[in-house]
Amino acid sequence: MSHKIKSTSKRIHSIDILRGPVILLMIVDHVRERFFYHHQVTDPMDIQHTDPSLFFTRLSAHFCAPIFVFLTGLSAYLYQNPIQKPKRDLQSFLLKRGLFLIVLEITLINFSWFGNYQNLYLQVIWAIGLSMITLALVIKLPKNLIGGLGLVIIFVHNLLASINFQPNEIAFPLWTILHDRGYLLQSDILNIKVSYPVLPWIGVIFIGYYAGVLYTNTKFTKIRHRYLLASAFTSLTILGLLRGFNLYGETNHWQIHSSPIESIMSFINFTKYPPSLDFLLLTLGIGCFLLYFIERFEQPWMLVLKTFGSVPMFIYVCHLYILLIAYQILTQH
Repeated sequence: MSHKIKSTSKRIHSIDILRGPVILLMIVDHVRERFFYHHQVTDPMDIQHTDPSLFFTRLSAHFCAPIFVFLTGLSAYLYQNPIQKPKRDLQSFLLKRGLFLIVLEITLINFSWFGNYQNLYLQVIWAIGLSMITLALVIKLPKNLIGGLGLVIIFVHNLLASINFQPNEIAFPLWTILHDRGYLLQSDILNIKVSYPVLPWIGVIFIGYYAGVLYTNTKFTKIRHRYLLASAFTSLTILGLLRGFNLYGETNHWQIHSSPIESIMSFINFTKYPPSLDFLLLTLGIGCFLLYFIERFEQPWMLVLKTFGSVPMFIYVCHLYILLIAYQILTQH
């Protein structure tokens, strides 16, 4: 007798199961960041000053945001097009949920990091919320056009790296939000920093929405598997060519170092803020393969991961406050 989960529910399981390990990786990275917060530590992706174990721990956490945003777009399509049920109003849902996430970011989540509101960092939840609002604004466009726009944004936005504005220029706030990580406001009372420029994430949520059609019918299983494997292979092949020859997709070129491990670290050391094309090719390519692998070979023990993946926002907020309280207790003198 087969112990695999029944195929009629695989769609939901495979999506939530993938969120599970992503959340666990995120928690590990946040534990590291929280308990070294009071120390002067270097960038964990700086290969000249970082131990390989820390580098690869941080690298594993790079998969969190791209997969979350992609699955947000995919889930939006599934919400709009439930199986054997009437089509829902997605635009209103995205607008309300996006605004809710932005408010959540600047209130509960921001306080969980610093214990005050003097420093406001607009991070991943803000980026997801703003991406959802943007998707809501274009949701009336043809699905293929939304997917095409997503690909264009992902592949072309690296060409915009040379564009920058000074704080006194009128385009500075908008460009900081879209593409250049930096402070929107600095004062003695309040500092506001955009940690997650949103333009590439808009591209990711667009292609996630476009991919949702593959999950609306159980008859699409074989087609879905082929598309997921083809997407993974294509993404990683393009990455290998672009990165191997330092052609395009990453502003920081890789170099051969004195040790093989440092050369590997250099090769896969990609820009996250904003996410470069190479960063997204790696994370989304592997993400597509994992979606295929989980659905193709899923087993009952994976339902443990599904438990985490079914309530991502609850776990996200709760773990931040648990870490804040633990940090305050452990650093009391």
